[in-house]
Amino acid sequence: MADVPTLKRSLSLPLIVLYGLGTTIGAGIYVLIGKVAGAAGLYAPFSFLIASLLAALTAFSFAELAGRLPYSAGEAVYVHTGTGSRALATLVGLLVVLAGLVSSGAIVHGFVGYFHEFLTAPDWLIIVGIVFALGALAAWGITESVLAASVITLIEIGGLFFVIGGGIEEMPQAMGRLPEFFPPFEGGAWLGVFFGSVLAFYAFIGFEDMVNVAEEVKNVRHNLPLAIVLTLGITTVLYIVVAFIAVTALPPAELAEARAPLARLFERTTGASSTPISAIAILAVLNGALIQIVMAARVLYGLAAQGWLPRTLRKIHPLTRTPLLATGLVAGILMALTLWLPLTTLAEATSIVTLCIFALVNFSLFRLKRLQPPPAGVWTVWAWVPLLGGVASLGFVFFRLIGGLAD
Repeated sequence: MADVPTLKRSLSLPLIVLYGLGTTIGAGIYVLIGKVAGAAGLYAPFSFLIASLLAALTAFSFAELAGRLPYSAGEAVYVHTGTGSRALATLVGLLVVLAGLVSSGAIVHGFVGYFHEFLTAPDWLIIVGIVFALGALAAWGITESVLAASVITLIEIGGLFFVIGGGIEEMPQAMGRLPEFFPPFEGGAWLGVFFGSVLAFYAFIGFEDMVNVAEEVKNVRHNLPLAIVLTLGITTVLYIVVAFIAVTALPPAELAEARAPLARLFERTTGASSTPISAIAILAVLNGALIQIVMAARVLYGLAAQGWLPRTLRKIHPLTRTPLLATGLVAGILMALTLWLPLTTLAEATSIVTLCIFALVNFSLFRLKRLQPPPAGVWTVWAWVPLLGGVASLGFVFFRLIGGLAD
């Protein structure tokens, strides 16, 4: 009997860290910094710090679960193992796919707007062309997909360093004003900081996608948990430094009004054209869509491998070693969503869905830790970490819903 093709374990620690940075940094920081500055003012760096601490609770839970259960469709497997409910696990897996597809659809719509800055073409043609190209790259191979995403990620990070370098001359002046950047101990200031952290939290979402390529990571029980922690640490440092420079060089109100706040910041601090930063933002958009396609296809594959979806979706092509049918299905649905559905409301709902998934994963780990000890050598966290992570995730859902009602 011929061997059944399996996913290819080809992702080293550096590659999986770059994959994580690509899905986390993405386009978020390039547009979100203005919104955070609008809410928190000069205290925006504190908002990013608080958001990173809250994100760390869930990231650490994912790190332990990635070592315990290193499988595709990670969130669904975690919830099934922690709760014993196959129906709930399947629902979680499909919600992860839906979140990825709707997010990708919004990303592709964003790319169309940027594309028109350089060339003119019908929207439908741009959408079909970019989704087909990204789907083909995702189907080509995991190594090729992640290498392409890694190159773009390095360019994205380079763009942030350009922004930091452009604003470095502001640092001596900023150090002289340092007390101004610490919020006073009064309710009004900290309320703005907290609401800024609610917004900044979304710039850290993305580490959860890393667990869905677990079956393609080398030395997965060691490398994947470490990669999640490294990804969170690197993004935290970058975001806080960029936020500090941004509110030093530009008034927070001006940042809040800018549609491309980092491009505005680069222009103001260097006097140079913002075209390079805008081009990098376009690459960030494409990178986010590519990684979401790869992730969603792996979730469908993983659900089929568990027997929770039709087994035809688990078929691996012997040459590319990728789930071609699952990848094609994801690309097809993404194309339909992007061409025909309004995505603004769905994108907002996706953020809430993602946080609900975080809560379920955290509570599943809390229960799992009470049911069985971890395998030897697996990175672990204290039991209060997933409990607090679940509560924090539900808290963000509450404030997001309250914010939506207020709007």
